[in-house]
Amino acid sequence: MPPLCCVHRAIEGGGARVRVAPSRGQEQAAPEGERPSLVERRKTALRFQIAHEAVRLFAAQGVTATTGEQIAEAVGVSARTVWRYFPTKESCVLPLLAAGLDFVVDRLRHWPTDMSLLDFFTETCRISDLPPGTPAILDLIRMTSTDPALRAVWLQAHDDALPVLARLLAQRSGNDADSLRTAVHAATLNGALRAAAEDFARRYGDRPGASGAEIGACLDAALRAATEGLPY
Repeated sequence: MPPLCCVHRAIEGGGARVRVAPSRGQEQAAPEGERPSLVERRKTALRFQIAHEAVRLFAAQGVTATTGEQIAEAVGVSARTVWRYFPTKESCVLPLLAAGLDFVVDRLRHWPTDMSLLDFFTETCRISDLPPGTPAILDLIRMTSTDPALRAVWLQAHDDALPVLARLLAQRSGNDADSLRTAVHAATLNGALRAAAEDFARRYGDRPGASGAEIGACLDAALRAATEGLPY
C-alpha cells in the first residue's frame, strides 16, 4: 500500500530504498536479499527522523514558516547534516512518501505467476495485517494537494517508481521494459496507487485510527478501476 501503512515497517527494518533528493532518483540499495550495513541502516533511520520532524513542523506552522534550521534543531542535528541528506526543506518528506512505494515494489517481487495482479494485492492486504494510517502521514498526503512544493515531491516519488514498476511488469509479461505497452501499464498501476493513497487521506483525514482494512479497501477500489480499462 502507498505510504500510509508502511513507514514504521520501513524504519524498523532499516531496508527501505529511500529517495533522498529529486535529482538523484532512487538511492543505491543493497543487493536484493542482502541486509543493508549498520551504517546504511543508521542513515535510513536519520532520514526518517528528519522526515517525521519536517511533517510535524509543516502541519503545526505551515511549510512557508518552517526553516531547515528548525527541522535540524527538532531532530538534534546540524543544519548542514539536513542539507547533506536533502536539497530543500520540502524534500525532507520524501522518505515517508517513498516508503509505501518501496513496500509495493518489494511485494511485487513475490507475485505468484498463477495469480492476477488484483487478486495478489487483495491477498497481500488480507495477510499483511496493515496498520492504521498515522495522523502524520494523513496530514502529509493532504498537504501535497495544497502546497505546490510538496506536490512536486509527492509526484517525484511516484515518477521515481515508474521505471522500477515497468521492469517488474516486463519480467512478468516477457515484454520489453521500455515498450509503450509496459510504460502504460506501469503508469496505470502507479496512478492507482497514488489515487488510493490520496482517497484514503481525504476520506479518513478526521479518523486517524482508520483501520488497515479501510486502507486495503481504497487500494482495492483503485486497482479495480484500473483493471477495468477505459470504458469510453
